[in-house]
Amino acid sequence: MDKIKRIYESVLKDHFSMNRQMAFLCGPRQVGKTTAARKEVPVVYINWDDQTDRQIILKGPNGVYHHYKLADFNKSNIQLVFDEIHKYPRWKQFLKGFFDKYQGDFKVLVTGSARLNVFKRGGDSLMGRYFLYRMHPLSVGEMVRTTFGQSEIRQPAKVEKDLIPQLLKFGGFPEPFLKGDQRFYNRWKRMRTEQFFYEDVRDSTNINAIAQLEILSEILKERAGQLVNYSTLSNEIQVTVNTVKKWIETLESLYFCFRVRPWSNNIPKGLRKQPKIYLWDWSYISDQGARLENFIASHLLKAAHFWTDVGFGDYGVYFLRDKMKREVDFLMIRNHKPWFIVEVKSSANKRISPALEYFKNILGIDHAFQVDFGTDFIQRDCFQEKRSIRVPAATLLSQLV
Repeated sequence: MDKIKRIYESVLKDHFSMNRQMAFLCGPRQVGKTTAARKEVPVVYINWDDQTDRQIILKGPNGVYHHYKLADFNKSNIQLVFDEIHKYPRWKQFLKGFFDKYQGDFKVLVTGSARLNVFKRGGDSLMGRYFLYRMHPLSVGEMVRTTFGQSEIRQPAKVEKDLIPQLLKFGGFPEPFLKGDQRFYNRWKRMRTEQFFYEDVRDSTNINAIAQLEILSEILKERAGQLVNYSTLSNEIQVTVNTVKKWIETLESLYFCFRVRPWSNNIPKGLRKQPKIYLWDWSYISDQGARLENFIASHLLKAAHFWTDVGFGDYGVYFLRDKMKREVDFLMIRNHKPWFIVEVKSSANKRISPALEYFKNILGIDHAFQVDFGTDFIQRDCFQEKRSIRVPAATLLSQLV
């Protein structure tokens, strides 16, 4: 993992140079959070999963301060990393106490493989004391540049021909991607799956029916990109609809999958309820067409999260579908307004999708992209175009994050 510089290193450096707040860095297991967190020197790394560190945390903020002799450090340079501390039932109270007492003295980074989003709940609220950053797997945009500019969209950057096939085959998690070895990938995937269900789920939830949850995850892999039917799923795994919904929320909170919801504003007879589900690791998907669609979904979600987290605005990813079954795979929202739409094609298709044109006109947006995986990279800023266009996947993705 050390061979790849991550854009999140630039994000954290920018954060601590400009803000007094703590930085929360969350994302899936083995996505590279710890590696990015420990790039800063010197670092005091405190891991809740380590028994010795856990005992120190339980002594409270003063216990941490005195045990690590923080008074001896140059406070303007030291970075404190609290890893997986969300597993501590009183973690918010601990961080609030530490921040309120020592704010300004240290750079505080909190990392975790479950969602660290916290909301105002009584006296232990952390609101105003942190900024959240969501770390995603490697993407085309991050592989061609590891810094971010003053706006969302960048100029196209040359993408090597083997990059997208490599990402599609091994996924965007750094270790298997760097190895590029099928046997290693198979073992890594098996190990990560076991850790996910028998450590992450066990430690973070009260779910006992792990076998049924695994069955649900396998079904979601097979149906990535399809409309979710909760009733069908409940019949297949023999649990209630409410249980299915809660389990999917759990899988989302642990970064196994994410939902993309339909956008219905200003869409005549637009679909309103059923979402689609995609996976954080697209390499789990066996169907090639579904994997390509998930690949684009993951890139768009990463861009939306990144742009939101660094303060460019408020972004979201949706899809478009009406009762006439016209459909476009993805819509990017900027500050609650449609910005651009994306239709995914596995091969070069000279004909622009009629649905792409239809929804572009209905929504009155400037940018409509039909993304082709069968076309080589071209040096062309597709965001300069105001008409519906075909664009190579490599070109569009290089302009994102």
